[in-house]
Amino acid sequence: MRRRLTANLGLKILAFFSAVLMWFVVVNIDDPVTDKTYNGIPVSVINEEVVTTTNRTYQIVDNTQEVMVTVSANRSVLNKIRSEDIVAVADMKELSLGTQIPIEVSIPGYKYEKVYSSPGNLQVKIEDEAKNNFPITPSTIGTVREGYVLGDLKPNPEKVTLRGPKSVIDSISKVVAEANVSGLSENADIEGRLILYDANNNVIDQTLLANNLGKDGVSVRVTLHQIRSVPVKPDTSMLTPAEGCKVGSVNVEPREVRVTGEEDDLDKLEEIEIPAEELDISDLSERTERIIDISSYLPDGVSLVEENARSVVVTIQIEQPGVKYYEVSTSSITVNNLSEDLELSYGAVDLEIQVRGPAETLKVFTVAKKVSIDLKNYQTPGIYLVPVAVELPEGCSLVDSEEVEIILEKITEDDQVE
Repeated sequence: MRRRLTANLGLKILAFFSAVLMWFVVVNIDDPVTDKTYNGIPVSVINEEVVTTTNRTYQIVDNTQEVMVTVSANRSVLNKIRSEDIVAVADMKELSLGTQIPIEVSIPGYKYEKVYSSPGNLQVKIEDEAKNNFPITPSTIGTVREGYVLGDLKPNPEKVTLRGPKSVIDSISKVVAEANVSGLSENADIEGRLILYDANNNVIDQTLLANNLGKDGVSVRVTLHQIRSVPVKPDTSMLTPAEGCKVGSVNVEPREVRVTGEEDDLDKLEEIEIPAEELDISDLSERTERIIDISSYLPDGVSLVEENARSVVVTIQIEQPGVKYYEVSTSSITVNNLSEDLELSYGAVDLEIQVRGPAETLKVFTVAKKVSIDLKNYQTPGIYLVPVAVELPEGCSLVDSEEVEIILEKITEDDQVE
């Protein structure tokens, strides 16, 4: 038996080593050592006290806070390594030239040939640390629920202490607490987002800054006011018509305005009265208009929702003997000979005409379907003043000839499709 085992011993040893060599060849072919690159690997800084204990601070510059890491290892190992497994560290104790820290890369738990980062150094800027107090300005984004408007905004706290690189602290021009009020329908304290701006209104990165807000952060106290529509009523007691005339209708446009304020103040306001002194007009013989600022007639605690709604137009109709006023909506005007390739709109919503005639006739006369315009001579796009024709009963006539502003525009293919 022993003789069999030792027979051809040299050949057997050669065969053994050949098999081992073949195994290594196969392994290297099936699982070769290769390279793989991982992007966006964050760099951690350790031993920061080397800088911070001397009342200085640092900024990472040139976008070196994240690096690209290349790993050389067997393919099977590379297939298991994730970006999260790679550790990149910059030790502040290794700071050289005042601006560079070597980046050491490791992959705990994995066997690899080599690993390195690009860039190989963390670029930093060392500077003095500064601290300053800043007032907080509240602001909002979003829209409150319909029927409400924003009232007072108050931040809590009203100021913040910021600490960090002097260049960053010195660049701060405004500190804002931004609160999202979307859908809000009652007074509330809303968590705010602290935003820093420089003099050019650019947002400042807060990564390197510390503040004294703690875990509570900043909030904004938001006060809402209700919105109500209130009629505007003129006092016409001081209007005096000319002899033989009388005051007809007195209209206000807009008839209502939207106001806002505390609920108790709004409950006391039923209407906004224009005092008689504003309409102290004598010897009225024709239609007259007055533009009046109503903002001074609002009670304390109540304001207009739209600032441009402070002016209203009061129109005073004066009835002369045998004359009657008629308001005609432009949408009710009959249009004749409109070109098929043009579309029509009006420069006003309403038209007013005056008709003279016997009182009995005017009492029953109506302008419905009796007002028209003829566009036979208006066949190109443009803005025109067009004579208005009114079909009148016998014995009646227009006090003045009337015109209406029209706008003619070319019909586009998109309009035709619609």
